[in-house]
Amino acid sequence: MSRADPQPGYDVAVVGAGVVGVAIARELSCYQLRAVVIEAGSDVGTGTTKANTAIRHTGFDAKPGSLEAALLRRAYPLLTDYAGRTGIPLETPGALLVAWNAEQLARLDALAMQAKENGIGDVHPVAVDELYAREPHLGAGALGGLAIPGEGIMCPFTTPLAFATEAVTNGVRIELDTPVLSIQDRGADYAISTPRGPVRARWVVNAAGLFSDVIDRMMGHDRFTVSPRRGQLIVFDKLARPLVSSILLPVPTAVSKGVLVAPTVFGNVLLGPTAEEVTDRGATETTASGLADLMAKGRAIVPALLGEEVTATYAGLRAATEHADYQIHCDATQRYVCAGGIRSTGLSASMGIAAHVVELLAEAGLRLARATSHQGVRMPPVGESQLRPFRDAQAIAGNTAYGEIVCHCERVTRGELVDALRAPLAARTMDGLRRRTRAGLGRCQGFYCSAAVTSLLDEHEGSVMDTSQAMQADRPGPGSVTR
Repeated sequence: MSRADPQPGYDVAVVGAGVVGVAIARELSCYQLRAVVIEAGSDVGTGTTKANTAIRHTGFDAKPGSLEAALLRRAYPLLTDYAGRTGIPLETPGALLVAWNAEQLARLDALAMQAKENGIGDVHPVAVDELYAREPHLGAGALGGLAIPGEGIMCPFTTPLAFATEAVTNGVRIELDTPVLSIQDRGADYAISTPRGPVRARWVVNAAGLFSDVIDRMMGHDRFTVSPRRGQLIVFDKLARPLVSSILLPVPTAVSKGVLVAPTVFGNVLLGPTAEEVTDRGATETTASGLADLMAKGRAIVPALLGEEVTATYAGLRAATEHADYQIHCDATQRYVCAGGIRSTGLSASMGIAAHVVELLAEAGLRLARATSHQGVRMPPVGESQLRPFRDAQAIAGNTAYGEIVCHCERVTRGELVDALRAPLAARTMDGLRRRTRAGLGRCQGFYCSAAVTSLLDEHEGSVMDTSQAMQADRPGPGSVTR
């Protein structure tokens, strides 16, 4: 919607609708505030958030005493509870950290000690025989390992969508396709300039991910510089799933957590990521050399994996900085909080970060009064361990569209696609439908279903409800409201 005239002022403007930004927005929606999220992209979670490893980290290997370690520990129970309440696919197969040489083996005791310092007390050594008993397809040459039972896998798409849907349901406005051009301090509030008109807000929260340093400089600071780190990944077909039971982790380095092999909540197997320093903040293409390097590493970890079909490859950028820790700063006199430098653990730490940021706002003077009522949400089941609509006789009896499969690779039904197009935070593109329903994410990558899915999208174009209309819809779909 065009905004020729300034909107009435908001209490808080959050810049960035990645998983951290919308987690903060969800937290703010619990209070009597007027809040807005300003996002340059066409949907929530379209940057770093959508292209990560989808690992739910315990923080066992975070630097003890760091803010990252503290917020990962804080987030763990919050995210566990929230996923259960909202239906975010989350599984905890545990991880095995594997040592492949004497140097890595010698580091295991220190890593176990580090985990305990971080409050992860169930990390324990695993002998070679046990490693191969638990993971018989593991490559030859492993010398030992550590078990990290709390490591998990989750849906990187549903998580930010759940946060954003709950925020919108409870009154937060999300402005998409709205890049920030400048920020002017007017004394009582800020005028945030965008191509669609100005946004006024008394407080600003910077959760701009790869551009968090740019926003921080707009606010007059020069505290860190984002140096994008590209991670390429390979997704193997569901037939590869029996090859791994746990997340197989390498011994981490100072630069990267390294290349892992992991199951996904969609039933595939993931290999990656690489860790490449790039200068272009939009360099999300895969490369022949990067994928070849992953294949070589994958052959050593799980040799049989290389005989399986590849479903997809993709790449994402992590917001690395020159600092080893999150760059979360509060400038009370400016009414500004920066949440930058959130690297590969942002998905796992998002709820901890959000709680911390809102506490910083309160300490800096933002008045917080709990909302008298707050509506929760329930997200559509997209994980393999959940009861999907095509298998749900009760759902099909209520709406036959849930029995009409459109995407056969991922078994996505017409009912799910229509729901995603009518949701409070509706899909507006094919990419948006993929993230909400899995349509087109399977073996054929949309070759057979794209025409039907595009037709549905075209049918609903122009009739997709805005947020206020969707709140009044008689038949809620994904993100349906619960009390």
